[in-house]
Amino acid sequence: MHQPNLAFIGAGNMSQAIFGGLIKQGYEAHRIWASTRTPEKLISLEQKYGIVTSTDNQELIRNAEVIILGVKPQGMQALLEELAEELQNKRPLLISVAAGITIEALDRWSGGGLPIIRCMPNTPSLVNTGASGLFANSTVNDQQRQITDAIFKAIGIVSWVDNEDLIDAVIAVSGSGPAYYFMVMEAMVSAGEQLGLSREDAKQLTLQTALGAARMAQQSELDPGELKRQVMSPGGTTEQAILSFEREGLPQLFENAMRRCKDRAAEMAAELNQ
Repeated sequence: MHQPNLAFIGAGNMSQAIFGGLIKQGYEAHRIWASTRTPEKLISLEQKYGIVTSTDNQELIRNAEVIILGVKPQGMQALLEELAEELQNKRPLLISVAAGITIEALDRWSGGGLPIIRCMPNTPSLVNTGASGLFANSTVNDQQRQITDAIFKAIGIVSWVDNEDLIDAVIAVSGSGPAYYFMVMEAMVSAGEQLGLSREDAKQLTLQTALGAARMAQQSELDPGELKRQVMSPGGTTEQAILSFEREGLPQLFENAMRRCKDRAAEMAAELNQ
């Protein structure tokens, strides 16, 4: 793949996960630029990753073909309006990983007409097992989509959606999803203790079981429902547990919770883009 110069405006945990993953896969570190407001942090990034750093965002834009916007959503408007003139001169691909900021707002704040991709990665990206949902505006060309695909595949899998509203569904499934699994793990560890296991044993068994189940589901051609049924013997122990979950309405509980998550994502987007 052609290795364009990348500029990360904001070098927090997610940005570091992305360019760290790229470097592990052979991306040339000198093609990666990053900025933060803290000079000491830039020195640390240079030493750890070998990338180029600057406190001058205008300089980053002049030297990059792709800009990854990793600032907090509340600071996005001021940042883009400050950089709009330079962005219009350079016309790079903009990729935003900020939750809730629509492409329409990003386009308006940056002066209009730029190729923009909105991305929703999740926290397992920090350990290179992330899931990222992406949506591109009509100005993005095929090469820019391929470049973006490669960038986020460095930290996990990618899934492109055809409608920007579906980013809210991505948030409900994978963006917030890790917390659901952590909650299930927490509940299983606690239940294991109540059943007599030590906390450490309950934790190790729970985490390994979660890892194994996820791996099986990834590697199998069967859907999760069928895999579940294969573990259940008629009249057996697993069947009793699953029947209990179903009686308590667990599937509907998940759907209700994820709808609340999606609705809140839409509400937050409306608030941030005013």
